[in-house]
Amino acid sequence: MLYGRERETTVIDRLLAEVHRGNSGALVIRGEPGIGKTVLLDHAAGQAGSLHVMRRTGVPSETDLAFAGLHLLLRPVLHQTAKLPPPQRRALEAALGLSDTQGADPLLVGLGVLSLLAEVAEDGPVLCLIDDAHWLDRSSLQALLFAARRLEAEQLALVVATRGEHLPGLPELRLSGLDSAAAAALLKEADLTPAQRYRVLAEAQGNPLALIELPAVMKKGLYRPGGLSLSHGLRAAFHSQVDPLPEATQTLLVIAAAEEGLGEVLATAGRFGKGVDDLMPAEKAGLITLDGQRITFRHPLIREAVYQRAPMSLRLAVHAALAETLTGDHRADRRAWHLAAAATGPDEHVATELERTGARAARRRGHAVAAGAYERAAALTEAGPWTRARRLTLGAEAATEAGDLDWAAKLAAEAESQTEGQTGAEGRDGTDPLLRSRIAHVQATALLWRGEYGQAHRLMLRAADLDPALLVRACQTAWYVGEPELAEIAERLVAAPLDGPMAALARLEAVALAQLTGAGQAGRPLPLAQALAQPLEEILDGTLDQALSQAIARAEENLAGQPPGLAAMTCGTPLIAGADDAALRLTRGLVTRCHAEGSLGVLPMVLFFLAQAELFRNGHPDDVADTVSTALRVAQDTGQHQWAVAHKGLLAYLAAMAGDEERCRTLTAETLAGPAVPMPGAHWADWARALLDLGHGRTEAALTRLEALTSGPGWYHVSAMRCVPDLVEAAVRRGEPGRAEHAVARYSRLGQRHLTERCRALLAEDATAERHYLAALTVQAPPFERARTSLLYGEWLRRARRRSAAIPQLRDARDTFERLGARPWADRAGNELRAADARSADTPSTDVPGPSGQAGLTPQERQIVRLAARGLSNKDIAAQLFLSHRTVGYHLYKAYPKLGVASRAELAALD
Repeated sequence: MLYGRERETTVIDRLLAEVHRGNSGALVIRGEPGIGKTVLLDHAAGQAGSLHVMRRTGVPSETDLAFAGLHLLLRPVLHQTAKLPPPQRRALEAALGLSDTQGADPLLVGLGVLSLLAEVAEDGPVLCLIDDAHWLDRSSLQALLFAARRLEAEQLALVVATRGEHLPGLPELRLSGLDSAAAAALLKEADLTPAQRYRVLAEAQGNPLALIELPAVMKKGLYRPGGLSLSHGLRAAFHSQVDPLPEATQTLLVIAAAEEGLGEVLATAGRFGKGVDDLMPAEKAGLITLDGQRITFRHPLIREAVYQRAPMSLRLAVHAALAETLTGDHRADRRAWHLAAAATGPDEHVATELERTGARAARRRGHAVAAGAYERAAALTEAGPWTRARRLTLGAEAATEAGDLDWAAKLAAEAESQTEGQTGAEGRDGTDPLLRSRIAHVQATALLWRGEYGQAHRLMLRAADLDPALLVRACQTAWYVGEPELAEIAERLVAAPLDGPMAALARLEAVALAQLTGAGQAGRPLPLAQALAQPLEEILDGTLDQALSQAIARAEENLAGQPPGLAAMTCGTPLIAGADDAALRLTRGLVTRCHAEGSLGVLPMVLFFLAQAELFRNGHPDDVADTVSTALRVAQDTGQHQWAVAHKGLLAYLAAMAGDEERCRTLTAETLAGPAVPMPGAHWADWARALLDLGHGRTEAALTRLEALTSGPGWYHVSAMRCVPDLVEAAVRRGEPGRAEHAVARYSRLGQRHLTERCRALLAEDATAERHYLAALTVQAPPFERARTSLLYGEWLRRARRRSAAIPQLRDARDTFERLGARPWADRAGNELRAADARSADTPSTDVPGPSGQAGLTPQERQIVRLAARGLSNKDIAAQLFLSHRTVGYHLYKAYPKLGVASRAELAALD
């Protein structure tokens, strides 16, 4: 019977009811040992009814084995992996060690978990219960959390119990002790004196396990309350239950506390002269049960008590014996960790075994496990400081891949300390400069994503001094620091002794910087231009436009077979120089490749470039929002704060387009929150606030923001360069066009003809303005920008008293703004129409979608409908949007009546 948990059971029952109704959900139950987490999982299992229950418990001895927890959960349903999309199937099989292929991106593993559980739910609703999740290896936990955050319509519930850290993105039940009434009721059946009862209630502090376990030992006089924490007190209580057992039984329990497999425990027990009969006293005492081929302790604290009370000599002997028992390649990782636990000092053999374990975990993309193995290997290293530094560096690189930057920085600092005062590697093999560069690279990466840009760049330059291939990475850090640093890097890029992909990237970066700054052109006194001018004149033929096209083509060719993370650098660079068509082509191709190859971790960066390219070419705001929303979810799931912030900045800009002041201000506040804001996100947030002001007619505020953005540090960033047309409009509307002149010349070099002509029209004398407006309207442009040009031209025509010519321009602008949901701009165009001719303001547009349009669709429904209209299957759509195919089908079913269609075949005919 459960006491005092009515609120918690109500939450669980509500979740189960949702699953019975066809929905899904997840829940985390978190609390200290003994607080009742397992009992609540028992309640969920008891109330499951027709739900298929999958229940597993985290195992302490498997915490350091990559994806061991996931294998434990999914083992009964692995026969259904054949139903998964091939990339997900391969990723899951590689992670679980079912194939010898290279491990895939952890996010793809998580998507495979979601798809597999959705397939299991095809046969009926499913309830997954995971106890002691704090003992799952980190790779398994990340994959499960990825799946849990995307549960929608699979008829699946995932309930996780943990005493560990908060698991973001999931609803949580935080358990506290029972209230006094419930605690007294639970203790009611215990045969205690009033004084004993009082002492137990005071000592237990509402902890149900303590209320159950303490009375028996207190009556025997074996427990002395007070002076220790509750968990220590409970362990002491369990010690008192173990102490009366025979010595042979106690030895077997220590073995079982270190390794749960029944076969391994008995085989190891034989090395101590013990056998299966010696387990019987522990079974009779209720301390353990046999669960299939595993020995399960009644409570995790019993395991901890057994292990901690054992003498150190016995623990060392047990681990050594287990290492001898665990033979065969399939047990190599377990054996290595037991050898490490048995080591009493440096041991090169054990260190080598652990390094191999780390390499196997890294191959399966279990980076956190790999980092731990490398770190322990370094601690056991006998071979000398360079070998220790190498292992620490491998650990630091693995920790970086795992997203644990604090851990990575710590390991890199330890590695660096091993190289101080050393003149060469053991055997003088000449590898020390590259090792030092790898250490500096890890340190720079950690600093960069913390926002410590200056120090990150200095370290990256140090790494590039030792390994010129890292100059391209140093160019990335220079973008965050300032113009002098970019000048230095640009000069080094064109002179670097590079070949292959890195040479192509270096050329592309250098030419893009030259295009941006007008290097080699008369009257360009910028330091960056001066640094680039002479080298580019020596190595490039033809104009910068031609050179840029050649550099993009060369980079695209050289990076075709390279890792997506490296290839992604080709996507952002064309945006710097205004080559939006190339950026759009490259990013779309790379997004497709990331999905096909399972490189989902790099997607937030690539999708950031894609969203900008869509916005600057012919992107509808909804398309851009769809791209950004997908990227934001992945960035948040992977802890990529810098890209999450960048995408929130883009969403703020879209909210500004729509004139949604509250949403824009919320998003900009979130983007700019924190002590160190990644620069792209900050610039997009600043632009968003300025556009919001401009749309609402607050031209002075807009002008002030835009001036600071286009002339301050980082003026060369994409958003700071692309906001120049808004600066010109704000300056002209304020009657101060001179405040925009400094930025217009730079902007004109980007080749954005439509917007450049619009700027010239705004700044021109009346006699030439029309020519520029007409020139602008002959060039393809995104609908929002084209409508703004029509609005400005219509306003100009009305002021020139050419109302009949103004009305079509104003009407087109108004209708486009309404279609895009850009409310302030539509209102402004409508006001101008009324001023030109009141009747024209009431004329409906023939282009506005009717009942078959997308009105009423949620953003997710809109994404799914668009992909379905292109002919993608539910599973293909699920893979692109990181959902299950059941969720895709659910949203399509909801979207059909909103669109006025009855089947998938009718979607392609819609606008």
